[in-house]
Amino acid sequence: MFNYEVMRFIWWSIIGLLIIIFAITDGFDMGVGILLPFIGKTNIERRIMINAIAPHWDGNQVWLVTAVGALFAAWPIVYAAALSGFYIIIILILSSLFFRPVGFDYRSKLDNLKWRKIWDYGIFIGSFTPPLLGGIIFGNLLQGISFTINNQFFINYTGSILNILNPYSILIGIISIIVIITHGATYLQMRTTEELYTRTCNITYITAVCTSISFFIAIWWLIYGIDGYVIKSIINTNGVSNPLHKIVIRESFAWLTNFYKNPVLLILPILALIFPIFIIFMTKINKSGLAFLFSSLTISCIILTFGVSMFPFILPSSIQFNASLTVWDATASLLTLKVMTVIVIIFMPIILTYTIWCYRKMFSKIDKIQIQNNSHSLY
Repeated sequence: MFNYEVMRFIWWSIIGLLIIIFAITDGFDMGVGILLPFIGKTNIERRIMINAIAPHWDGNQVWLVTAVGALFAAWPIVYAAALSGFYIIIILILSSLFFRPVGFDYRSKLDNLKWRKIWDYGIFIGSFTPPLLGGIIFGNLLQGISFTINNQFFINYTGSILNILNPYSILIGIISIIVIITHGATYLQMRTTEELYTRTCNITYITAVCTSISFFIAIWWLIYGIDGYVIKSIINTNGVSNPLHKIVIRESFAWLTNFYKNPVLLILPILALIFPIFIIFMTKINKSGLAFLFSSLTISCIILTFGVSMFPFILPSSIQFNASLTVWDATASLLTLKVMTVIVIIFMPIILTYTIWCYRKMFSKIDKIQIQNNSHSLY
């Protein structure tokens, strides 16, 4: 029943799920971090924002570690090629993340306005950089990466940082920022009161509209401006991983192939365009929990739209088409995938249960009085 083909698809789904969970959970605290220097007008308001995410931000980043670990174990050759191609980008992401924990811990160590502003912008950098550069990586995946693979499976990356920073990838990076800001604003709606709550609502109205518009532009550009990849040879979905045993070409509208074959999948981009309208409506009627839910669904639909568009490709090559890495030829062994699946079945429910429990126990509105009464025990 669980042959190599099925296990490969299961792990494509699991890694996609891990990326979505990371984007939703770490997305809202990064959104709050981006908004911190701008909508927090006083030190108390900024402390409210920080303490809204303080119990969860470090736990949320565990999903990033889990996704990267799963990528290494399930798709080792993809891991190697991606780290070669995006080495500078990944180093910048990891370096920027350093500012977040240090900023949270150090900004209140001195009662000095300049000191706090420095760390506020440090938190901003640590929150702004990862989604921007992460979006740029996704934008490049849709266009192909400049790498080759020889018969000994040695990977040679021939691109440069200038190739990575192309117009379409920058657009996807901007969309990522807009979506994350919307997500952070909807989260703050659930955790704040008074003037700060009003400002988060106003931000939500603007960024939700921008999300729909920018995503529509990205889809239009993807369809009419970017050639996709198509496998033209018969591929053994149960065979041993060997990315060189296939014929791949690039052609117009290729990223629509899966939507042509399964029109029901068109619901994903359509919902990604519609859900921001629901975010605005729920914000308008003060249903902040539902606004956050629709923001989470928007993120999910955007990621799934791009994932379905590329399937079965994971990491296309723009210069050696047949070396493009797919779900069917870039995975670990069948035994490895089965062992990993057992681990996921055991530990994923435990992690999710504990995470949900933490959110429930530490969820409440935070106001100025609470900060003032606990000025030495809160961030």
